[in-house]
Amino acid sequence: MVDAEGWRVSAAWRVGPERHRRQASAMHFSLNFAPLVPYWPVFLEGAWLTLRMTALAVVIGTALGTLVAFAKRGRHRWLARLCAIYIEAVRNTPFLVQIFLLYFGLASVGVHMPTFAAAVIAMVINIGAYAAEIIRAGLESVPRGQIEAAECLGLSKWRIAWHVMLQPSIEKVYPALTTQFILMMQASAMASQISAEELTAVANTVQSDTFRSLETYIVVAALYLVLSLLVKLLAWAAGEYFFRRRRTVRRAAAQTAQAARRRAAAVRAGNGNGNAPGAAGTVGTGGMADASTGNAAQRSAS
Repeated sequence: MVDAEGWRVSAAWRVGPERHRRQASAMHFSLNFAPLVPYWPVFLEGAWLTLRMTALAVVIGTALGTLVAFAKRGRHRWLARLCAIYIEAVRNTPFLVQIFLLYFGLASVGVHMPTFAAAVIAMVINIGAYAAEIIRAGLESVPRGQIEAAECLGLSKWRIAWHVMLQPSIEKVYPALTTQFILMMQASAMASQISAEELTAVANTVQSDTFRSLETYIVVAALYLVLSLLVKLLAWAAGEYFFRRRRTVRRAAAQTAQAARRRAAAVRAGNGNGNAPGAAGTVGTGGMADASTGNAAQRSAS
């Protein structure tokens, strides 16, 4: 008992001053970014890896989502059901679990892959499911009459799918796709859990070396904000490049339709102004006829 009591007293004596020192340091805390300056190349390498992962996932995932969207609307029921199962399975499970299944699950059966490849494949599978639903909604918005008109003109199925269905639908849902791309870039932080040296993993390493957690994650948040704005800017530039001709044609068609409506309104106004004197003349002629008829009746009566 004495030894135990003595151990408790000594432990309390050791912990007490350390706790007071931590409280005093917390009271006098101030932001200091100077220890992070030597780590700027490491931060930039992590940001560059994040951009590479996002670019690969966006390109391959969008292509996968397009194929899945067409397959889900196709005539083969078994393929449509398989695509529906894939979409629901991905959209209703956490992205972190999907990464673990690819990296640790496949490793348990003897399939080992690098962390970068596992992270990119998981991102492709995830963004493919979400992009499939977004693109499918765009395909559903294409009027059936346009597809039938293209078939009557003799266009091939590939040209109908590309020019009549896919391009207009992508243009309609492009803002939603851009938002999904940005969310996927931010979700790439989950790859740090399998030791992929992207931006969040770099932040964890830096804060463990410098013990400046707040400053480190402020810098990382600012870098993620810059990356999000960069992805948004690139997506906007791509949209302006790919959809510029279609927007020009649509604007010209709208201007032509507006001019036609103005001409029709002017014609209607002119016809209305021309009918007013004619109507008055008709009334005047009718009045003169009635007057002459009355005079003839009076002469016959006399």
